[in-house]
Amino acid sequence: MYFIYILFSPKTDKYYTGSTDNLASRLKHHNSGATPSTKSGAPFWMLKYSENLPDRTSALKRELEIKKKKSRKYIEWIISEKHAD
Repeated sequence: MYFIYILFSPKTDKYYTGSTDNLASRLKHHNSGATPSTKSGAPFWMLKYSENLPDRTSALKRELEIKKKKSRKYIEWIISEKHAD
């Protein structure tokens, strides 16, 4: 099982989208400041959204789909749809 995830850092007011097979471990990694692309938001990254996907290829494809939009509105729409249930 793989996941795509969306993190938010109130410190930088930014979202970050990624994929992993271990959400808890990946969140700790981001908050440790070990990831260059998210270091500025550490240690305040919060998981806002995740999707389960069957394999790594599907997860990477979905991650790229979200990143290609380059839209904060789109990310916030994805997050709000999760909470609409």
